Amino acid sequence: MNNITANQLKTEGISAIEKHLAVDRELVITVRGKERFVVMEMQHYNYLRECELNDALHEVRSDYEAGRFIAETVESHIQRITQ
Repeated sequence: MNNITANQLKTEGISAIEKHLAVDRELVITVRGKERFVVMEMQHYNYLRECELNDALHEVRSDYEAGRFIAETVESHIQRITQ
């Protein structure tokens, strides 16, 4: 994964980001030597979000098939989670 410093971003602007994203999907921005931010194109971000949602769906289906769920009313649920 490519890295640029906050100072590089300040001096070169968005062109620094575009240049690095042409080579790699993600770019890390460092501030005072520490990794602070990740920049990516929106298309890649949406892909990662979709992967997270698919993973969550798989987990829920697995829990349901294994019987790891509770069927209850809204009132019972609120009472259970607020105790």
